[in-house]
Amino acid sequence: MQIPNWTKPAVTGAVAGAIAMAIVGFSWGGWVTGGSSRKFASEQSVSAIALALTPYCLERSKSDPKSVEILAELKAASSYSRRAIIEKTGWATALGTDKPNTDLAQACQLELSKPV
Repeated sequence: MQIPNWTKPAVTGAVAGAIAMAIVGFSWGGWVTGGSSRKFASEQSVSAIALALTPYCLERSKSDPKSVEILAELKAASSYSRRAIIEKTGWATALGTDKPNTDLAQACQLELSKPV
């Protein structure tokens, strides 16, 4: 069987075009792999849960008898240690869990640190 002379340049061009398209698509086109999309979806769901539970944390802060002292400590603390203060109080520990949710604690401390 005879292969035409134009086959090699056509195949080479198709392969080069596919490689170029993949590079452009993944670099600038917004394409992602399945693993990356699962990672992004997981991060978004954690953020959504923290956002949904923030009112719960704020309500617990209002009903805590020590809230005045804790809020004063929170305002005096550096931004790096505020999340740990919220975690220590238990305000970011959802019902039925044993340990505080760090994303919820972060969202809660941001809300509590806002000027009134």
